[in-house]
Amino acid sequence: MCLGIPGRVVAVPDGYHHQIAVVDVAGEQRRVNIGLLEDDPARPGDWVVIHMGFAVEKTDAAGAAEAMAGLRLLGRGEQP
Repeated sequence: MCLGIPGRVVAVPDGYHHQIAVVDVAGEQRRVNIGLLEDDPARPGDWVVIHMGFAVEKTDAAGAAEAMAGLRLLGRGEQP
């Protein structure tokens, strides 16, 4: 099982062969490799799921909210 953290693409800067994006994750911006999404490239405004610094899939706002809720639940040790 892998845990992914949702984030929203803020920008895809020039260079890096368009494989690096600036992604907002819970109010913090970080660089994420989006090269695995080359069949459906990430653009500013898109939601992505991040694992180990790589965007592994695109999602939507509802999917991102659900993933964050799950992560918060795990962080508190609560049972579903």
